Amino acid sequence: MQQFFSKTFGGLTPSYYIRQMIFGSLFAASIIFMKARSPSGVTFDVISLALVCTLLYPYSRFVYESVIGYIMGNNVFFVNAPLMLMVKVITMLMCWFFAIFIAPVGLAYLYWHHSRQAS
Repeated sequence: MQQFFSKTFGGLTPSYYIRQMIFGSLFAASIIFMKARSPSGVTFDVISLALVCTLLYPYSRFVYESVIGYIMGNNVFFVNAPLMLMVKVITMLMCWFFAIFIAPVGLAYLYWHHSRQAS
C-alpha cells in the first residue's frame, strides 16, 4: 500500500507540487473569503470541497499541462502579456474547480509511469 501512495501521490517533484499547492491554496482562500462575506456564511461542505480541490489541484494541473504540451509541442507563441495571464488564470481556475474529475487521470498515469519505470 505504501508503494501505491509513493507511486501516485509522490509522483510529482516537490518543487512542482509546492508551487501548485500555493496557487491552489490561493483559490481556496479566495472562495472561502467570498463565501464568508455572503449572508449564508461558510459551511462545512464549502470548506471540505475547497480542501479536496486544493489537495488534488497539482495532479489536475499536471494532466492539463501534459495534454497541452503534447498538443502544442515545442512551439512558442508571442502574445500580449495581459491576455496570456488572463487565459492562464482561467485555466488554473478550471483545473482547480474540476480537480475532483481530472486528478484521477493524473494519479492513474503517475502510478502507471512509476510502475513501468520500476520494472
